[in-house]
Amino acid sequence: MRIIAKRPITEFCARHPAANGAMLLWWKTVEAARWENFAQLRQDFNAADFVGDGRVVFDIGGNKYRIVARVSFAPHYRVLIKFVGTHAHYDKIDARTVNPNE
Repeated sequence: MRIIAKRPITEFCARHPAANGAMLLWWKTVEAARWENFAQLRQDFNAADFVGDGRVVFDIGGNKYRIVARVSFAPHYRVLIKFVGTHAHYDKIDARTVNPNE
């Protein structure tokens, strides 16, 4: 999968260095994947939730962090980052409408 808009992850990790390992593991797993559908994504991330409009919520680092991304399966194989934050910050947003600049 091709990750688009990587800056939210790098900026988040700069503010939350403890998240580096978990975010790097997520990043490597996603880049190595070639998901055809949500079922295949769930094989790599069994706690991922589909929230509509192509968006998936990923629990990262034992549910300490969250990533919301629009996932385009075959034939595009892209993951567009919409939100990266702590679980507490995630609880304050709407995963279906959040944008990277919020």
